[in-house]
This record gives sequence, C-alpha cells and structure tokens, in this order.
Amino acid sequence: MKSREIHLTEYPKGEPGPQHFALAEADIPAPKDGEVLVRNRWLSVDPYMRGRMSGMRTYVDPFQLGAAMEGGAVGEVVESKDPALKPGDWVMSMNGWREAYVAPAKGLQKLDVSALPPQAYLGIAGLTGMTAYVGLKRMIGLKEGETLWMSAGAGAVGSAGIQFAKAMGAKVVATAGGAEKTTFCREIGADAVVDYKTTDNLAKAIREAAGGGVDAYFENVGGAHWTAALEVLKPKGRIAACGMIARYNDAGAQPLPDNLTHIVAKSLSIRGFIVIDHMDMLGEFITDLSGWMMAGKIKARETVREGIENMPGAFLGLFRGENLGKMLVKV
Repeated sequence: MKSREIHLTEYPKGEPGPQHFALAEADIPAPKDGEVLVRNRWLSVDPYMRGRMSGMRTYVDPFQLGAAMEGGAVGEVVESKDPALKPGDWVMSMNGWREAYVAPAKGLQKLDVSALPPQAYLGIAGLTGMTAYVGLKRMIGLKEGETLWMSAGAGAVGSAGIQFAKAMGAKVVATAGGAEKTTFCREIGADAVVDYKTTDNLAKAIREAAGGGVDAYFENVGGAHWTAALEVLKPKGRIAACGMIARYNDAGAQPLPDNLTHIVAKSLSIRGFIVIDHMDMLGEFITDLSGWMMAGKIKARETVREGIENMPGAFLGLFRGENLGKMLVKV
C-alpha cells in the first residue's frame, strides 16, 4: 500500500514557506501481530508545530528532516492484528501529516464516535479544548463574575476558551482581527470584542470594552497583546500563557516591553503551561464539557482544507489568520 506524507526539507529561519515542505510517497507494510493499519481521515494543524521546525528541542523533539512530520490525527482501522481493535474502529494518534500508517495497537486511543464527530477529538473535545480548560481552571482559577480577556478569540483555543469562560459565569472580552472573526466571537458568546487591527491603542480599547480593567488574561498572541495586558490587568490579576503566535516566526530576539514593572507593582501572577503536563484534569474536563454541551452552551467551529497536499498551506494559514476555530485537514 502507498501513502502520501509531508516532509520538512529544511529548518526555516523566520517565517516558513512552501519551499520548506515536500510531498513524498511511502510504502506501508502489512501489520504484524499486535499492529494495525490505519487510514487517517482528519489531521490537526497547530501553531506549536512551528517550534518543532526550529531544529532544536523545546518541550518536544524537533521534526526530522526528510521524514514524515507528526501531529494529531484521527483515522479508521483498515486491518488489525490485535484483538483490541477491529476494522472500522476510530483511533487517535500523533501520526499526522500522512495518509496512512502501521502502528502498535496499544499506542493508539480508541474513540467513541457515537456522540461526537471524530474530528471533535482534535478540537473542542481534544487537547485544544483541554488547553483552554486547564488555562482557565488551573492557571487562572477563573471565578464567576470575573472579567477575562481572551486573546486570539477566533482561534481554536480562543474560541473554546470564550465558551468555557461563559459557562463558568465570567464576563469575556475577546480580541480578534477583522469583521468576520469579531462577529464569530460575538456569536459564540463574547460579551465584547475588540478588532485589534483597527485600533491604535489596544489597552485603551480593552479597558473601554471591559468597563475598566480585567481580572485575568489568556495569552495566545504575545507582542503588543502582552504589553497591553500588563496595562489593563487589575491588581493581583492573573495570566495563563499557552502560546505567543505573533513571536513564533521571529528570526531573532525582540526587545522586551517597557512596562514589565507592572508585574511587581500590581502583584500579577503569570503561569505558563504545556497541556500534556496536566492530564490529571482529563476526567474533570470531560465531565464539564459533556454537561456544557448537553446544555447547548458549546458550539464547535472548524476551518477545513481537503487533501494531504494542502497540509503545508493550512499550517502556513495559521500565521496569516485564515482559520475560524480549529484548523483541520480532511484526507
């Protein structure tokens, strides 16, 4: 069996481009005892993948040049040599960026697709949703009646976070770029939305939208958003930092904000986190998410590209703001 896959051809300096990726074809062997053959149906596209293109280890190893890249994927079992899985079962893996693969059954997560569509496990019901949940619950400790600023509100984590925060009883101010994205943020429950592309004073715009300062800030962007957050956070404000997409393609070091003294003056708490370090919260997350979904409080939104050949374009689109909600590729 043949499978197409995406390889990284070189480690980009600055913003990646199509020239850094190559479409290759691989022979997929028949599964051996304890293994299964899986055909991927949905592939996850995530900003963190940019860090794996640096050639250096961060909290995960870098992608290997000239080899199939990796990422979240949901697929169907085609052939099985393990009684734990049978043809037609849906599984989740990190064997993304490819059409098919053979792997040990014990390393795959079997999915229940009776209540949720399979791709939801890559988005609102997967690590994306759990990232928003951990940030709000554990990093910030968001309380009912507080005001949260959610950056990148139209993105995968941001759109989940808006809805989770509203379900927790908070007031939410979101930032997004452009009329389509700001409208989307309002549709999923944000109390106020600021279009950062049309304001020349982000801190002032957030303060006006919030009716004062904010109690907490969910950091997905960095750059000017980070600087503005230090201005508008109230004393003893909290920051959950899970990403800074505005900085991922920087070719070199950038100057520090000149208002870092607010961290001391306001007694701010800042907690960076990687969601895989907080998997002890998975049961709590599933319980809360199920309840919120049954109550009609959660809406999943996806941006879908089709075909393995469009994986690089979908990934690059994240940095151009081309996605509403979760970016996925259907194969």
